[in-house]
Amino acid sequence: MKLESITTFVTVAQSGSLSEAARRLRISRSVVSERLVDLEKELGTSLLQRTTRKVTVTENGTAFLTRAIRILHEVEEATADLAARRGSLSGPLRISAPVTFGRMHLGPALFPFLARHPEIQMTLDLNDRRVDAAADGYDAVIRHGPIPDSFLVAWEIATSRRILVASPAYLMQHTKPTSLAELEGHRGIFYAHRGGGDWRFVQNGHKKVVHGQSALVLNNGDMMRDAAIAGLGIALLPVFIISSAVRDGSLIMIDIGLTPEQEFIYIAHPDGRNPSAKLRAMAVWLKDTFGSPPYWETEFDEHLTS
Repeated sequence: MKLESITTFVTVAQSGSLSEAARRLRISRSVVSERLVDLEKELGTSLLQRTTRKVTVTENGTAFLTRAIRILHEVEEATADLAARRGSLSGPLRISAPVTFGRMHLGPALFPFLARHPEIQMTLDLNDRRVDAAADGYDAVIRHGPIPDSFLVAWEIATSRRILVASPAYLMQHTKPTSLAELEGHRGIFYAHRGGGDWRFVQNGHKKVVHGQSALVLNNGDMMRDAAIAGLGIALLPVFIISSAVRDGSLIMIDIGLTPEQEFIYIAHPDGRNPSAKLRAMAVWLKDTFGSPPYWETEFDEHLTS
């Protein structure tokens, strides 16, 4: 069984087209067909159902696909580990990360790392939806929030402080809250992937949950900040998103005497999968680049005290 045939099958299954697979692999469509025929003969079963309009994976093909992806991943990682033993990092690295953090901080931190290791072929998917790292084929996901209990192994790369904020216009129309009880009566702008209707704080080691009046539920931090600036309600957002708006007066900080629940920037990879040398190196690089506390919080605190 040839690896090039397995690679071709996986590419066809993921793209849904022999022509698209040929384009991605930079080979002719006839070579794609020949490799698929050879693989099906070797396995003694049909892996794909071909029609004039589309290609679909058969039941046996679906069963084989999961292991085929794993086989290719292991070969890639074995090759990369050998490169690491020679003192270089190489091979593919597929990462998912949130849009706002990716644009503002992850990209600028990653570009020097990739320039230093040009043999790494990184695919960075910026998406605010919660992905399944293993099923969706990611080597790891970078996320912002509380570190969850899951089938992922998480590495903290930075802490993330959050602050309650609202626009001057909103606070002129409503009494500025100074306690949990007063906060409960306010309109809130909430993050869709984290409850979508409450704020969480810590008081004397105990969690306190406040259910605000939902004005808007979003799945993107930039839009949450913009909605708060527009005066739609109060938002609980990380410093890296709201720092510039607080500096220019577009948003006002709100202190109710409690600390929001701790959140982190973290990298998580599927449990049971040995993380590659390049993934470990990237995690160390990001942690060192962001600092402890992270530079965006240090700069924000310096502004507040200046």
